Amino acid sequence: MNRIIVDYKKLTPEILDLLVEKFPDGYGIRDVIKFINPKGKYVEAVEVRTDSTIYLVKISDELVDSMESHEEEDVLPPEIEDELKIDDVDLEIDL
Repeated sequence: MNRIIVDYKKLTPEILDLLVEKFPDGYGIRDVIKFINPKGKYVEAVEVRTDSTIYLVKISDELVDSMESHEEEDVLPPEIEDELKIDDVDLEIDL
């Protein structure tokens, strides 16, 4: 299995999806992996996996912001959610 260290700047939408799916409420201290990279620098990361690859995504403020904004993109605005609820009720009444 491949192990890849990924920086925020090289984060793909697919990896971001995996992160948000694995950590929908954010990650905690127990989710953080600490290690020294090949350049001798101390790194903190969170892990997500696919069938063939383990991604170690470096933790940064930008990563947290990306996860939060990505999560918000998946949520419908309240007006649309209200319209959907109204339509569902109307459908039930019409049937």
